[in-house]
Amino acid sequence: MSFFKLILLDTIVDALYSPIWWYSRGLVLALKWVFGAIVGMQNFLGIDIWVKNLFTPMYGQRDWQGKIISFLMRVFQIIFRSLAFLAISAFYFILFLFYLILPVVILYFIFLHFTAFVA
Repeated sequence: MSFFKLILLDTIVDALYSPIWWYSRGLVLALKWVFGAIVGMQNFLGIDIWVKNLFTPMYGQRDWQGKIISFLMRVFQIIFRSLAFLAISAFYFILFLFYLILPVVILYFIFLHFTAFVA
């Protein structure tokens, strides 16, 4: 009998503690995950490297045609990689907003269905 009391007590304590954890430690973990994912995507896309080498000719071609082609190619890469980075960052920001809103939405639907059940 005491085993079931411990399980019931532990379940109640976890249910009461979960919103506190969600908006404290869980929020910090979610922020670290989002920023880590964004920094990882920035490193993967390498936009800073493309900007740093913007005026460096590709393949060692030092003539004016090679410099123009290299410059235009890098500008094209920088623009589209930046757009991809912004889109992915917006996606992670929306995921983080869902993380913030999810408990409130769950409580709303619990109360909505509970009041429909009682009435």
